[in-house]
Amino acid sequence: QVQLVESGGGLVQSGGSLRLSCVASGSIYSISDMGWYRQTPVKDRELVATVRSSGLTNFGDSVRGRFTVSRDHAKNTVYLQMNILKPEDTAVYYCYANVKLYSSAYPRDYWGQGTQVTVSS
Repeated sequence: QVQLVESGGGLVQSGGSLRLSCVASGSIYSISDMGWYRQTPVKDRELVATVRSSGLTNFGDSVRGRFTVSRDHAKNTVYLQMNILKPEDTAVYYCYANVKLYSSAYPRDYWGQGTQVTVSS
């Protein structure tokens, strides 16, 4: 199996920055996409940012230009640098990875437990 462990969440003032990290561990053969989604009690889970193994990135409209996403392939780690944070960025942020295990014929999606990000006004 695969474990995704997030870190870096917390409380920050509006206009500030935070950096999230997520490490994938397990019998991993390869990882295609990695990234981040977020969810609040009143909104469905939404795309924040993803990065493919090729380096191609994709961002949600509400964070484009403020957030960047990157990967360290050797460490199976994905990072989310969040700048110019706004109160509406407050959410639980979930790490995501599409992983193929040595023991599996096909890749599947895995999710972390989530890390809370709170932006105060």
